[in-house]
Amino acid sequence: MYNYCTKIRVGVVVQQLEFFSVPSPCVGVCHLDEKGYCLGCMRKRQERFNWLSMTPAEQKAVLRLCQLRYRRRQGNRDHTKAQPEPIDITHSQDSLF
Repeated sequence: MYNYCTKIRVGVVVQQLEFFSVPSPCVGVCHLDEKGYCLGCMRKRQERFNWLSMTPAEQKAVLRLCQLRYRRRQGNRDHTKAQPEPIDITHSQDSLF
């Protein structure tokens, strides 16, 4: 009997979560990168234009994609950072003596 009540409560919580709208990820930076993703929210053009007509489930799926795109972009940025070259001190020390 306890499990039955728990399932009902879980079902009610899920229904209540679907009742609330998903907030837009827009941060007001509407510039596109070379792949066509917004630099502010990482949405594609169609995802931005169709946001208000999407279901909450579709909006949540887009948010997950945006998070993945952001992480991927951050990972690529870390790999493209220039690594400092090691300094060869043997040549600079030879000229001192």
